[in-house]
Amino acid sequence: MSLTRRQFLARTAAAGALAASAGCVSGPAVRASRCEVMTVLGPISPREMGATLPHEHVLLDFIGADQVRFDRYDRDVVFQRVRPHLDALRDFGCRTFVDCTPAYIGRDPALLKRLASATDLQILTNTGFYGAGENKFLPDFARTRSADELAHIWLQEWRHGIDDTGVRPGFIKIGVDTGPLTNLHRELIRAAGRAHLDSGLTIAAHTGNGRAALEELSILKDEGASGSALIWVHAQNEEDQTLHWRAAEQGAWVEFDHISPSDVPRHIELVLGMKERGYLHRVLVSQDAGWYEVGAPAGGPFRSYDTLFTEFIPELHRNGFTEEEISLLLVANPRDAFTIRVRRG
Repeated sequence: MSLTRRQFLARTAAAGALAASAGCVSGPAVRASRCEVMTVLGPISPREMGATLPHEHVLLDFIGADQVRFDRYDRDVVFQRVRPHLDALRDFGCRTFVDCTPAYIGRDPALLKRLASATDLQILTNTGFYGAGENKFLPDFARTRSADELAHIWLQEWRHGIDDTGVRPGFIKIGVDTGPLTNLHRELIRAAGRAHLDSGLTIAAHTGNGRAALEELSILKDEGASGSALIWVHAQNEEDQTLHWRAAEQGAWVEFDHISPSDVPRHIELVLGMKERGYLHRVLVSQDAGWYEVGAPAGGPFRSYDTLFTEFIPELHRNGFTEEEISLLLVANPRDAFTIRVRRG
């Protein structure tokens, strides 16, 4: 049985209190002035995040970094296509939406800002470069830059906003292929670690497999960053659950983010495995949905953002998850993950 908005809000109200009790202070490395969450409309208190989808997309353009540009689509058309899906999220009680489309694959802060204003959703965008897909989406200039130079580019967006939009990123998004990581992808991780230590922005890393995830954690440790600075994006693609546990043991956020009608059983199994090992507090869940695809007729098939609410949450209940545990997944964990603070190793 799917949840009504009233039922969902009632079930997550306790989580808001639980998450709020955590506050913004989580240790001596916290810098109080950065204890906030950065949305496309500006900073908010972490207490305002509420139920959050930590990995979704509005628009993507897979043409490649050398050809991507804003005039390849009509923002008005995309706005009209996507807005009803975001309005529906509000009806389910969702308050915050994390758009994970990176630069050079269709990141559009101006579009996200317009959608946030129209829907009253709190939307986050990102800085960073995406090397996964054998560097197709990585601009040529980024292939020869040092970690410090890459971090400087991302920190400029953090400090001054993205292009002329005035929008500041709420996290760092990078992408790497399967391990062992190439030297270039290791440099992306180093740059992300250095940018994190300067800004406090969390690193969401599209990660090819578990071996790559453990390499990421090792590199971040060498840079002086805690494992809790990292979100292992697409962890559901790794079949060996012991690698999920090892990453969580080092503090990483383990994100199972392809919840769709056909993938609900698999995601239930993964979350159950983390719960049984005592790592539920390191889990993020999302759908990797949406995907207005530039260049496809009418933007291609658009996957709505409702499966988590209509199918996944009820299935969690049927598998014995308590209201507090569900609230941990939907409210407290994303809030902790995206609160801006330096996490030192």
